[in-house]
Amino acid sequence: MEYEFNLYNSKSQIIMVHSWVRWLKVEDIRLVCVLGCGVMGSGIAQVCAQKGYEVHFLEKNKDLVDKGLSSIRDSVHTHLVKKGKMSEEEAERALSRIRGTVDMAEAVPGADIIIEAVPEDLDLKRRIFATAEKYSREETIFASNTSSLMISEIAANVKRKDRVIGMHWFYPPQVMKLIEIVRGMLTSDETYNLVKEFSVRLGKVPVTSKDSPGFVVVRLISGFLADAVRCAEEGLMSIEEIDKACRLGLNHPMGPFELLDHIGLDTYLEIYEYMFRATGDPRYRSPITLRRMVSSGYLGRKVGKGFYDYNLK
Repeated sequence: MEYEFNLYNSKSQIIMVHSWVRWLKVEDIRLVCVLGCGVMGSGIAQVCAQKGYEVHFLEKNKDLVDKGLSSIRDSVHTHLVKKGKMSEEEAERALSRIRGTVDMAEAVPGADIIIEAVPEDLDLKRRIFATAEKYSREETIFASNTSSLMISEIAANVKRKDRVIGMHWFYPPQVMKLIEIVRGMLTSDETYNLVKEFSVRLGKVPVTSKDSPGFVVVRLISGFLADAVRCAEEGLMSIEEIDKACRLGLNHPMGPFELLDHIGLDTYLEIYEYMFRATGDPRYRSPITLRRMVSSGYLGRKVGKGFYDYNLK
């Protein structure tokens, strides 16, 4: 299709610029590249492979590549094969579609869509997308799994900003149906429509948010989680009782402290600091207890200790 836009020269005269660019259709997607294969990235890679897509994922070193592959294999066999939801043959076919690497030059070329799933660090996300763009095709879509950072800010170092979009998955990606799609200021209609339809083909239910710190779901849950910590700080209930009250009174699958431990206390501290800086809203001022715990290395399940001690379980 022909893509047309206006530029102004030094004499403020309108110059019409024409160029030919190709926009992917959802049926064109064959290869998905996932940048980062931690808790979220491994789940995203698994979902895409189960739906028949070839998947490349990138990690920092070989140990993390091996860990990612092992995590995906364990998830498939534990939650699908052993429960009779997938045959051994189907599982092996899905797993055979996944390839891990430490080399961006191996991960990205040929990818139709790149899904970034690295930690909530704005500079890191900007750098990894800018590097990925150097190896990507012109039509490649760049989707960020950020839960709080504005897409327009993440896209700052990407030349093809019209192809950058937020694709916010929820934990665990293999189970949770929701994907929150976030349009940056320059995200094109073509990019948005493609990612929305791609989400549906993955078996997910997409909702759309405008670009804002925390979007909608994280904005809502962040205030709730911070209030839970402050209730414990004030001694209104114990951590265990607050979790129990929320599970039984609000019908939540897990209490706020269990959820914080699952997500990672350091991750949520970064979310609070970004959202408070961006909005100035006191609801997002990080609780003192959270700061103290992160500084002491209590990061949640991933290290075995957060609000609960998982080494004792």
